[in-house]
Amino acid sequence: MATSVHIPKTLLTAVDRRARALKVSRNKLIIQALEREVTAGADWPPGFFEKLGTAEAELVTAVDEMSQAIQANRKSKAPPKL
Repeated sequence: MATSVHIPKTLLTAVDRRARALKVSRNKLIIQALEREVTAGADWPPGFFEKLGTAEAELVTAVDEMSQAIQANRKSKAPPKL
């Protein structure tokens, strides 16, 4: 299906340059980029992100200790405010 999209000239120039480097058409490159964008994250196994939120107590303690050691040994500037 045909559609119209307004792309800034500088971006379009970069798209054309990349398409030439890959030896594909502008249209194909744009379609590939859009397909990657709309399927981003679909490759993660079920429950992956939920598992990240449930860290083991030992791991949490180790990360806290490492963070404190890094902050204590900074010399050139203050630690960032988180």
